[in-house]
Amino acid sequence: MTSAPLGLQGAYLLGERATHDELRSRLLDVAIKMLSSDGPEGLSMRRIAAEAGCSTTVIYTMFGNREGLAEALYLEGFERIRKHLESVPPRHDPFEYLTALGPAYRAACLAEPGYFSLMFERAIPGFEPSERARTLARAALNIFDRVIADCISAGYLIPTQPRKIADALWAAAQGAISLERAGHLRDDRVYEAVTTATICCYLAGRDIGPRR
Repeated sequence: MTSAPLGLQGAYLLGERATHDELRSRLLDVAIKMLSSDGPEGLSMRRIAAEAGCSTTVIYTMFGNREGLAEALYLEGFERIRKHLESVPPRHDPFEYLTALGPAYRAACLAEPGYFSLMFERAIPGFEPSERARTLARAALNIFDRVIADCISAGYLIPTQPRKIADALWAAAQGAISLERAGHLRDDRVYEAVTTATICCYLAGRDIGPRR
């Protein structure tokens, strides 16, 4: 018996992978909607399976258990933010690029309230992402590190570890978004003010001038 031609075999594997990814995406969408509408009590494997049109066995095979599902949702939230940030057109000037990424991060977080609550507001009590998951989550924001490194090289920001500035900027952005989601801030200019103020703490003194 001869094996299938490599081309056909490759096409089959790609199709199988696409089907797997599509089902996984559907399961995550169903799970985050249930979490948002019914709280953590509603995050039932049986209910998710019924809504997605598959067996609970499929869910357990993909995610292991409820904790594994929660971690998959956690990582999916960061992956969506990464994709949103990478959709921002690069600028020739790194400082312009950095200032464009700030509003994009806010928009990404506000566009995914269910994921945001899981990632940053402990929507599932007792859930703690693994160290591996935390590392992957932070890696989703590495675009800030890279652009900040370019800003340092261009003389806009003081020489320091790019992640130091990126984490300070992330903390400022996160605080403003959390207050906005809680209804304490009704002016989106506050987000711009706090993120701009954070960046200004690291300016190297170069005239950044008006941007076109």
